[in-house]
Amino acid sequence: MFYHLYEMNHAAVQPMRAMADATRILYSHPLNPFAQTPWGRSIAGLAELFERTTRRYGKPEFGLTSTIVDWKPVAVTEEVVWSSPFCRLLHFKRDLPKGRKPDRKLLMVAPMSGHYATLLRGTVESMLPYAEVYITDWVDARTIPLSAGRFDLDDYVDHVIDMLHELGPDTHVMAVCQPSVPVLMAAAVMESRGDPMAPSTMVLMGGPIDTRINPTAVNRLAEERGIDWFRENVVMTVPWPNNGFMRQVYPGFLQLGGFMGMNLDRHISAHKDFFFHLVKNDGDSAEKHREFYDEYLAVMDLTAEFYLQTVDSVFVKHLLPKGEMKHRGELIDCSKIRNVALMTVEGENDDISGVGQTQAAHTLCRNIPDDMRVHYVQPAVGHYGVFNGSRYRSEILPRIVDFQASFGRSAREAGKKRLKRPDMA
Repeated sequence: MFYHLYEMNHAAVQPMRAMADATRILYSHPLNPFAQTPWGRSIAGLAELFERTTRRYGKPEFGLTSTIVDWKPVAVTEEVVWSSPFCRLLHFKRDLPKGRKPDRKLLMVAPMSGHYATLLRGTVESMLPYAEVYITDWVDARTIPLSAGRFDLDDYVDHVIDMLHELGPDTHVMAVCQPSVPVLMAAAVMESRGDPMAPSTMVLMGGPIDTRINPTAVNRLAEERGIDWFRENVVMTVPWPNNGFMRQVYPGFLQLGGFMGMNLDRHISAHKDFFFHLVKNDGDSAEKHREFYDEYLAVMDLTAEFYLQTVDSVFVKHLLPKGEMKHRGELIDCSKIRNVALMTVEGENDDISGVGQTQAAHTLCRNIPDDMRVHYVQPAVGHYGVFNGSRYRSEILPRIVDFQASFGRSAREAGKKRLKRPDMA
């Protein structure tokens, strides 16, 4: 019923939102003499603030049309190379000169935790000069009909394995936040089977491998509440007339509310500053606010079975670090991973995945040779800064690029040595 009430409230506010948008246009129109006065900009600013805070934000576009390769600009085309009802695999195809040696293949696994894959737009953009980038584009569960079936953590792992098979041998995989667990599980399953399509390298960034280490507020909430509380309070039914009508989901707006509640003062201050930027006619600062929140406020629903299984196994029971995690009834043994080079990256101020939680993957993957593993903690960044922002581009990205270049199949066969070893934390 709560989801239905949310939909009804959203529909009820629609006329007021339309009026606010009309007011904004009226008081910002260049032919309106009040548009260039503080009073007129205040009216337009209040109207825009109301409209933006009551809007439902649609799925953003990646909008990546070019990059720099070998110091030359090249065009980039987005294409779908594999799909299921729950995910599309996007390839950012670069228009490279004929005959040029191909770059390595990189599978970037985006988090399925409420936001769309476009949250990693900056991460994708930064990797385009160095690799053929593919990314998982998860589908909003509210748009998937019941006839498509279930999707849980086991299915997530199967999707990762299927995508690695689609891309072929010598593929590198990069998991940002939540997918660190299923990507590690997929690597363990593939190595235990002797699968030749197992990735050459695996980069896990800010992931909850072992949430018993330096637990955050998110981790403590899961343990304190228990899985039954989540099943009773956050799982809802998709209302009509959505395509996913009657599907059990964890709504994106609840996830967004939880994220915003953790830093509510910061978000309130950001919107207050946005209003004053509009009044002062500071267009650049206002546009930066719009760009960030257009992305941040765009959320998607998750299937209930995936959400509950993840909460229960990762955050409540800690099955993976205990050696009790299973995939399709088969015990996951990370010690089977021997040929996949492992790099973990954490942020010093991460309030979602505490320092040490991702590093725990090294303990689990005890049979990876020491010279094929790297751990790095980035000072002075939070969770978002692990995969985006200036420090990511200047300090984390070069280490990832060097790591992947050092352990691709061609590098191993040539006996190539790393020119600069990333720092070990």
